[in-house]
Amino acid sequence: MSGGDLQMSQTPLNLLGMPRHDLEAFFVGLGEKPYRASQVMKWIYHSGVADIDAMTDISKTLRRRLQDTAEVRAPGFVPLRRAADGVVKWLAYTDRGQAVETVLIPDGGRRNTLCISSQVGCVLDCSFCATGKQGFNGNLDRAEIVGQVWQAAQHLAATGDTRGITNVVFMGMGEPLFNFDAVVDAVDVLMDHLAFGISKRRVTVSTAGVVPRIYDLAARTDVSLAVSLHAPRDELRNELVPINRKYPIAELLAACRHYLGRIGPRRTITIEYTLIEGVNDSADDARDLARVLRGLRCKVNLIPFNPFPNDARGYRRPSADHVLRFQSHLLDAGFAAMVRTTRGDDIDAACGQLTGRFLDRTRRRGRYAASSSATRNERIPAVHRLADDEVAA
Repeated sequence: MSGGDLQMSQTPLNLLGMPRHDLEAFFVGLGEKPYRASQVMKWIYHSGVADIDAMTDISKTLRRRLQDTAEVRAPGFVPLRRAADGVVKWLAYTDRGQAVETVLIPDGGRRNTLCISSQVGCVLDCSFCATGKQGFNGNLDRAEIVGQVWQAAQHLAATGDTRGITNVVFMGMGEPLFNFDAVVDAVDVLMDHLAFGISKRRVTVSTAGVVPRIYDLAARTDVSLAVSLHAPRDELRNELVPINRKYPIAELLAACRHYLGRIGPRRTITIEYTLIEGVNDSADDARDLARVLRGLRCKVNLIPFNPFPNDARGYRRPSADHVLRFQSHLLDAGFAAMVRTTRGDDIDAACGQLTGRFLDRTRRRGRYAASSSATRNERIPAVHRLADDEVAA
C-alpha cells in the first residue's frame, strides 16, 4: 500500500501493528520525513502510549494532522481467569464484535510467553482441538494480532514485571498461514527493535501444514517455525489433521526442509505431537515417527492431550508413564524430544482448549454439540470445508 493510499483512507488509519516500512510510507505521503515512523513506534511500543497528543517530540501541528488521519487502537482486552499455576487468559475483542483468546504463560521468572490468536476460530477441523469445533468467522487484522501483545505488555508493566513479553507463539486460535499477510506483518513488528525487539528464535509461527505458504514464509522471513504433525502416517493424520488429505506428510516435510535451508544450519523446526491414548501413542507410532523425521533438523514437542467439552470422539490423555515411554523411543533414536508441561488447563487455557466467543459462519459448533454423545468409535460426519477465497475472508 502506498503512502498516498494510506492518506486517502476514509477511516482513521490504525498505526498499531504497521510494519516500519508501511509507517514510513504513510509519513512520506503526509509530506514528512521517514524518521517520523521511528518516533511514533518508540512511543507506541517502548512507552506504551496510545494517545497521539502525548507524543511530545512530534510538533503540535503534525500531532493535529495525525489525530485527523490516524489512531492507535488496540483490541478490547478482558481478563477471563487466572490459573493456579499463574497462567492468565484474556478475551480480545475485534471491531466486528467477535472475541478470541490470548494466553500468558509465565515461566518461573525466566520467560513470559504469550500465545496469540490469528483468526476468529479456525477453518481447520483437527479432531483433538476445541477451537476447530467452534467453527470460523474470519481473519484478524494486523492491529488485532499485534494488539494482543501490546495489551499483554501493558498488563505486565502495570504489575511491575520489567521483562515484558519475551516469547510469542502463534499457537492460539486459527491457522496462521491462512492469514498470511497480516501474520507476517505482525511478525515484522514483533521482531523490530523499534517495537518489541523479540528475537527471531523467540517468535514462533505454528502451522498444521499449509505447504505452499511455508514456501512463501521462507521467502518472506526467518521466524521460528512449528509444525503440528500429530501422526507419523498419512492414513492416521488424515483423520486427526484433515488438511493432510491435501498436503500429505511427505510434501509437508519437504517444505520443512526447504524452510530449514532458508533459516540456516544452526536452527531447527519444532514438531508438535499431541499424544492421544490408543490413537497415536504406541511404540510402533513412536518408531514410525522417528523414521519419518530421520534427517530433519527438528526437536519434538510431545503434548499430552487436553480434554475439552463436546469431544464427540471421547479422546483421553495417556498416562504419564506411557508418555515417558513414547519419549524414550524418540530419545533412543537420537531426537531431542520434550514433554510439554500442561499449563492453565484448570481455566481451559492449555493447548487445544481455546474457544473464544464468536458467531460461527461454518455452523460447525452446532453439529459438534449435537454429536457430543457419540462414542469415540463412531465416525463424525464430514464437516464443511471452506474454499481458499472463503478462508481469506
